[in-house]
Amino acid sequence: MNNLKFRFVAVPSMVAGMILFGGGEAWAMHIMEGFLPPSWSLFWTAVSLPFFVLGFRSMRKIVADNPRMKLLLAMVGAFAFVLSSLKIPSVTGSCSHPTGVGLGAIMFGPSVMSVLGAIVLLFQALLLAHGGLTTLGANLFSMGIAGPFVSYGIYKLADGMKAPRSMAVFLGAALGDLVTYVVTSLQLAAAFPSTTGGFAAAMFKFLGIFAVTQVPLAVSEGILTVMVYNTIRSYAGETMFSSATLSGEVK
Repeated sequence: MNNLKFRFVAVPSMVAGMILFGGGEAWAMHIMEGFLPPSWSLFWTAVSLPFFVLGFRSMRKIVADNPRMKLLLAMVGAFAFVLSSLKIPSVTGSCSHPTGVGLGAIMFGPSVMSVLGAIVLLFQALLLAHGGLTTLGANLFSMGIAGPFVSYGIYKLADGMKAPRSMAVFLGAALGDLVTYVVTSLQLAAAFPSTTGGFAAAMFKFLGIFAVTQVPLAVSEGILTVMVYNTIRSYAGETMFSSATLSGEVK
């Protein structure tokens, strides 16, 4: 058990250290500060706000029902922070990286990740110069709302079809990651349509460039999420783990 505790704490800590202190160039997370026109920044903020309010209420209920859930909430938030800080430059003004939001969506439901995603994005914008305040709403919608809802939906669908639990988690995490970048491509195409082909041409251009890095990243994130999911389940205990969600997603 002590060895398990060491791995559970030390490995993420070492990864976080390499992210924070390794490498010299800071690339923006998703859409960088000031890249979107003000009208689109306000639009995505307005769209994201109701989900954030819903997520805050859900999180408050989870903690009120079982205060020990604070630890698991912190773990899935840290997981998202670490993975979404692994940056690979992609389309101008953006980048590719894992999202890490599938784990929290599967364990606590998708709305909770809108709050944790906002915290992650805010910390990265203020402390690491990844993303930005003006693009917080757009980045939150893609990573903290669209991705988690798809992850949760795919997981529930696969679980309902009696797929192995690890396969359901893998599919949820991997496809949620991919959808995040589909939405990011949509956001960029809407703000900067092609002069020749309009929105559709810009959308396919962004999707094509993102796919080069994002498909293998999504597969890797799915595998890592399964490993972390199983580790948390083993470490936290079945009783505590099975009460992690509001609607009993985790059995």
